[in-house]
Amino acid sequence: ADTRPVARLTVPSRGVSLYVLEGTSGRSLAFGPGHVGGTALPGSAGNSVIVAHRDTHFAFLRDLHEDEEIAVEDAHGRVTRYRVREVAVVGKHETRVLDPADSPQLTLITCWPFDAVQPGTSQRFVVIADRA
Repeated sequence: ADTRPVARLTVPSRGVSLYVLEGTSGRSLAFGPGHVGGTALPGSAGNSVIVAHRDTHFAFLRDLHEDEEIAVEDAHGRVTRYRVREVAVVGKHETRVLDPADSPQLTLITCWPFDAVQPGTSQRFVVIADRA
């Protein structure tokens, strides 16, 4: 296999449960959200960045709002709970969303707008959550 699951991401209020795969190749993202290499592993200290396509696995992001809970179960079965702190639209070259964090942080990224017909949009929809 080209990839492997590194975590399970759940949003209880939305009925969402997704396996997060290692890496962000097009092949991986066809099957699920991908963990961005070089960022903290999901559930670890630091900024864990996960990306997915807006029209499939991360379509639910458009409905998330501040203070909602997101849970991440790591490969060892440990669950870390996060609360959404910020929902924003940024340019695709805005790198601050990838910056390391001192405390546990989860950053979810997908293309924006959600209803765009063409792939490869110039903006990204970002959800930033802090450990609860």
